[in-house]
Formats: sequence, C-alpha cells, structure tokens
Amino acid sequence: MNPTDNNTNTTPALTLAEAKAQFIHTWGVSGASWGVSKTLAQVHALLLVSPGALSTEDLMEQLKISRGNASMTVRDLLDWGLIYKELRPGERREYFVAEKDMLQVTRCIIRARKRRELDQMKRSLDQLANLPGDPADAEYRAFHTALTDIQQLANVSEKLLNRLMQAEKSWFWDKFMKLFM
Repeated sequence: MNPTDNNTNTTPALTLAEAKAQFIHTWGVSGASWGVSKTLAQVHALLLVSPGALSTEDLMEQLKISRGNASMTVRDLLDWGLIYKELRPGERREYFVAEKDMLQVTRCIIRARKRRELDQMKRSLDQLANLPGDPADAEYRAFHTALTDIQQLANVSEKLLNRLMQAEKSWFWDKFMKLFM
C-alpha cells in the first residue's frame, strides 16, 4: 500500500496552547495585510480567544511586548470599539475583554475604517471637485471626469457600508450566504 493512499493524518494534533498561538500569529499576519499593526491584531486575537478579561500586564507577558506597545495597542482597540474595559471593584489594574460577536466586530471595523479612510477621502474629493476650470480643456475634463467617477463610487460604498453597519444578524448572514450558494 502506498503511504500517500492512506487517509489518516500523520500530523500530530495540536495542543490548545499551540492552536491558540497559531491563531494569534495568523491573525497578526493577516492584520498586517489589512493595514493594521501586527501587534494590534495579535492583542485583538488574544483577547478574542481568552475566556476572561486580561490586564495590560497579561497582554505584555503572553505576547512578549513592551508596556508602551501594549498601552498604545489597547487604546487603539478601545477606539475601534473592538475591546472594552472590565472594571473590577478594589482593583487598580484595568482589564480588557474583546467583543466576541463577529457581526459586531465587523461593524466596528467598518465604522472605524469608514471614519478614518472613506470619510476623509470624500472630504478631499469634495474640495477638489470645486476646482474651477474650462470644460473645453481636455486636461480639466479628464481630471473632473475621474473625480466624478470616484465620488460616485465613494457614495455607493458609503451607502453599502452604512447598510452593513445597520444590518441585523439574520439579514446579514442570509444575504452573505446567498452570495456563495
């Protein structure tokens, strides 16, 4: 019998700790591809898979990052709405927990990216669209046409993103699954 014909997996099963570390690493690498820091994505991943709230010291220890890096990252994640503070009476330490509802996580990311990127681009395009010029000038016409096309795309994108942010869980998943089925 050829060893490649055997359907049994010879790769040893991962332990929970190894799987968790692999997930955190993968989420961090993916985050870098999405335009956020690897550390921000890793802290988010760690909090996502943690059963309870973690302190800044816990984050530093588990991810081997500095206090400054951990503090800045936590601030960014709070700003995005992806994590929340958990207050514990009598504790001086702050504890953090991740939003675990993936639709809500998606909404938070859309809202933050829209605010930081699309809204800023739309303001800039609106200012540039008011550029006076001669419509008979080919250069002006090309510039104005490109700007108008981009503005229309930005407006459609904004409407789509706003609809996604308001979507109910059942509506979202129904529409999403229909795309692939």
